[in-house]
Order: sequence, then C-alpha cells, then structure tokens
Amino acid sequence: MQSQIHVRKDALTEAELVHVEPGVLPDGAVRLEIESFSVTANNITYAVVGDGFGYWNFFPAPDGMGIVPMWGHAKVVESNHPDIAVGERVYGYLPMGTHLDVVPGNVSKGGFMDMAAHRQPMSPIYNQYSRLAADPEHDPAREGERMIFGPLFKTGFLIESFMRRENWFGAGTVVMTSASSKTSMGLASVAKHRSPDVKRIGLTSKGNVEFTRSTGLYDEVVAYDDVASLSADPAVVVDFAGNAGVLKAIHEHFGDALKYSCLVGATHIEARGAGMGGDADLPGPTPTLFFAPDHAVAAIKELGPEGFGKQVAESWHAFLADVGDTVEIERHAGIEAAKQVFVAMVQGQVDPAKGIVIEP
Repeated sequence: MQSQIHVRKDALTEAELVHVEPGVLPDGAVRLEIESFSVTANNITYAVVGDGFGYWNFFPAPDGMGIVPMWGHAKVVESNHPDIAVGERVYGYLPMGTHLDVVPGNVSKGGFMDMAAHRQPMSPIYNQYSRLAADPEHDPAREGERMIFGPLFKTGFLIESFMRRENWFGAGTVVMTSASSKTSMGLASVAKHRSPDVKRIGLTSKGNVEFTRSTGLYDEVVAYDDVASLSADPAVVVDFAGNAGVLKAIHEHFGDALKYSCLVGATHIEARGAGMGGDADLPGPTPTLFFAPDHAVAAIKELGPEGFGKQVAESWHAFLADVGDTVEIERHAGIEAAKQVFVAMVQGQVDPAKGIVIEP
C-alpha cells in the first residue's frame, strides 16, 4: 500500500492522508520508495502559487486537491529500466507521500530526467534526479542540510547572480524580507561572499529578530514595524514574505531610492494581498516576480553546466560554513507527520531555527 497527503488547493490547512493501491509498473519505468524529504517555507510557496506556476501538475491528485512537491531522497525498489538498478538511491523532486513512479530518460552516470508525459510542460529543472553514487554534491553526513537548504540556497544563489549581472541596479543595499527564512539566508550568504560591498539588511518579525541576528549573515536586522528606522539609501528589495503591507511600507519608505523590487516567495500567505505583489499603486519600481527555474536555465547557458555546477558548489560550501549550527535538524517518522508539519508551517507555527525532515 502507498500513501499520499492530499491538500485542499483553496484551503491549505485542510489536508488528508490517502492510501492508494500501486499499479503495475510500465516498461521502462522505475518505482521509488521515498526515504526522506524536508518541509520548508519553499513548499508553502509551491502550494500558494501552485495553479499559476504548474506546481500542482507534477504529482496529480483528484479535483480540488493537490500533492505538494518536496525535495528529498528515495530508493529504487522496482525497476523495468535496464540502466537503473534496484537499491540505487536518488535525490530530487518528490511528492508528499511514500512512493513515486518515474520514467527515466537522458540517463547518465550522474542522473536522469523523468520523461513522464504530464511533467514535460514544466521546467526541466524539476524533472532531474541525481544518482547519489556519482553526485558531487552528495555528502552522506549532510543529507538533512541538502534537503532543507539546497533548493532554497540555489534560489538565493540565482538571485545574487541576477542582481550582480545588473550591477545591483545601481543600489548599494539589499533589503530582504522574511530574513529568518532559508532562502533569504542563502541570498545573504552568497551576497556576503560574492558582492561584499553591498549592505545586507534583514527584515523579520519581532520574535525572529534575535535568531536572525545570530546567523551573522546580515549587516543589520530590524523588525517589520521598524522599517522607518532604516536609512533611505539607494536599495533593492527582495521580498520572500509576500506580505503586501510590509512591501508597501518598504516602497513608501524608500520611494525613488528603491531601484528594484523582486518578489520571490509567499511565507506570509494570509497577508499577501492582491496577488504576490499586493497593491498596484506602490511608489517606486513595479514589483517583479523572480522565477528561479528560468534564471537557472539562463545561468547554465551562460556558464556551461560544469561552470555553473562549480560556482554553485563553491557558494554551497561557504553557505554551510556560514550557517553552521544555526538550524537544528528535527526528524519526524511516518507520513502522517508530514501532514501535521505542513499544516503547522502554513499557520506560521514552525520555529525558523528548526529544519524539519520527514522520514515516511
């Protein structure tokens, strides 16, 4: 018997555990048993913008319901593919559940693509699976960190690369909302090492100020209510929170000194307003959505797969050194735990100092 967590698309706190009978595995397909995945604010964003960006389409569910994508590790338990052996382990995009059938194509020593027809319209970045036996990013001792930080870190890496290519739009400061989030921490770390002249300001809720300061990733950390205390120097804002009220306060405070407004996530889903950007009448630049997969494809094209991989790896190791022990990994056994953790995270009840790993 296989299990999945189905989430109501229009009411994300309504989730249910569903048992499904496994079908017969087609020729050329591989059945994965999911060993572990992380639940982060990133997964909340996938659910919030799921219809607009196709995130619900990766792992189909009945009408009105969706299966939230997760990043994690899985083991091959059945294989009808000549090049993929039972017992092999992979890392990639997985459903909130216990199993996944994939159709490997473009198989190499390092990985493969899932060629399942329903996944082809979506970005290829999400259809790649790394074969851990030949994966340079894989460290058995750091599997937890890779699941929790890896995808979020890469988004931060791509934002910094984009901003640096644009010369930070002439600004000397980057303001990051939801600064306790893992994506914001990723951006702050990459900027610290690759754009050291740019001042890093973190905005967070009052309760997270102390934790965010303790990371050492920001030059300045202030609570959302204290935006007016910031010096209104030329700046760019990277909004990970999706809180329309906070974004409006930043735009109004910086005015014409705000050179670019970048929308990335939606961790404050109850306050995001009209779409991700909220108000259409904000002073300063129009908020622009950052879609990481498109930027990843552009960066790989510019640097080549090897050059891109090398730069990511360098920044990833620097990031792991930066975050050190700021995030404690908390492991939960059983797929039922995923439902509870996801709902708690949607409600903003998970401590940012904890990284949650589910072992179904």
